[in-house]
Amino acid sequence: MESRLPSVPVDPATPLHPAARSRQPRGWLALRLLPMRAWLALLGVLLATLASAGIAAWLARESQTRLAVVLLALLAVGLLVALARLLAAEAVRRERLHAAAERHAKDLEGLIEARTRELSALSTHLQELSEEEKSELARNLHDELGGLLTAAKMDLSWLQSRVPEPALQERLTQLGGVLDEAMDLKRRVVEDLRPSLLDHFGLPTALRAYVDSACAKAGLSATLALVEDGATMPKETAIALFRIVQEGVTNVIRHAGAQSLALRSDLEGDAWRFTLRDDGRGFDTASSAVRGSHGITGMRQRVRALGGRLEIESRPGAGTTLRVTIPRG
Repeated sequence: MESRLPSVPVDPATPLHPAARSRQPRGWLALRLLPMRAWLALLGVLLATLASAGIAAWLARESQTRLAVVLLALLAVGLLVALARLLAAEAVRRERLHAAAERHAKDLEGLIEARTRELSALSTHLQELSEEEKSELARNLHDELGGLLTAAKMDLSWLQSRVPEPALQERLTQLGGVLDEAMDLKRRVVEDLRPSLLDHFGLPTALRAYVDSACAKAGLSATLALVEDGATMPKETAIALFRIVQEGVTNVIRHAGAQSLALRSDLEGDAWRFTLRDDGRGFDTASSAVRGSHGITGMRQRVRALGGRLEIESRPGAGTTLRVTIPRG
């Protein structure tokens, strides 16, 4: 089911937090919110009004006329004061709108961060669950199916030693070949689900065996330089790094059109660094197809779950370099 973020409306009428409301200037203090050009315009109109009233009062000959001019000047000043209050109120409204928008933006940012953490935790859980299921399935295939195939092979050998007819011997030999193929298929499936070398000999040995085998099948030249300290690596970290390199090598074989690749691992201080480089056609790392790649997204999630960093450097025609840095702890 699709999960959507709720919309957060920004309403200028939304009441602000009491602390924010206490910081809002009120009354005549709100005039401080007016921009300088508004102040200059009001001051210019006020001076022009007072100057016109003064000149008119000085030119007037009758006292009633002077009084009327003074009253009109006072009325104009009052209108200017009312206009200033309206401008101040508008400035307060805009300030409240700005504060409300900032508050809602922070709320939305917090919501997005919370959803991102939830999705990241869910993705990590699903990856761990998938590895557990693969490991359990590999054990079942190795123990149960392997036992059945071994028993069938032994029974076949017993029959071959007691059946003299050449026609039956030929059929039994064919059956033995089929059992050998089934045992080889079982072994390859088990190794794909959970590399036995990884559990028994550590990450460097498992990576050498996998990269050599995959590159030999694809006709690629492989150069490996792996430190042996990976034998002390936690199993969760080792299987995650193995899957990352596996995905990277698979992408090189399927999409890069490369002739060779190089895998290197280093132990720098408190971090492991793995570098996978190929001489293929490369790609634009900013393209939408790359950003939407499930393989790259999966690698990023595995690296993020380990607290590490994934860097991809590539450009069309210049090959690709994949760097993974994982904290040793």
